[in-house]
Amino acid sequence: MMEDYFAHETAVIDEGCKIGNGTRIWHFSHIMPNCVIGENCNIGQNVVVSPKVVLGKNVKVQNNVSIYEGVTCDDDVFLGPSMVFTNVINPRSALNRKNEYLKTHVGKGASIGANATIVCGHNIGEFAFIGAGAVVTKEVPAYALVVGNPARQMGWMSEYGHRLDFNEEGTAQCPESGEHYRISNNKVSKITQ
Repeated sequence: MMEDYFAHETAVIDEGCKIGNGTRIWHFSHIMPNCVIGENCNIGQNVVVSPKVVLGKNVKVQNNVSIYEGVTCDDDVFLGPSMVFTNVINPRSALNRKNEYLKTHVGKGASIGANATIVCGHNIGEFAFIGAGAVVTKEVPAYALVVGNPARQMGWMSEYGHRLDFNEEGTAQCPESGEHYRISNNKVSKITQ
């Protein structure tokens, strides 16, 4: 099988991982066995992708990110520089808790800012936007904007990454794409024509 991805000469690619066409893996990164990386991903410098991690297509992983076992990311996810995933709630050096890994799912198009921390077992909804330095300790709804420590929801974001200001009828328009959104029962959805 022909490999059609780029890996810098300092990257370590273990046997048993699957890497999609067009993906780029940069300096000093380690791709571990039994992980799956989709097409057209960008894996920055000093990134670790642990066993059984699944990344969809067009995922952008910036420098110094460790993606631990139990994490899955859908297509078009952005993982900012030095952001952190965890996979054990109560780690102790003297205790092996590999059978206690909690899963974290990051939905399509979500962005996680630089130096943010995602505590394991808390899913990130599609197109959610996690601000730089935020510490996520609970589920994040689709299209939500969360910031701070602990992370608190401050509003809603469009698929293009713009803040949505809902009118009295419960609709908003993205200033870049012109797409319309509706809020109902504290959930946001895109209005399709």
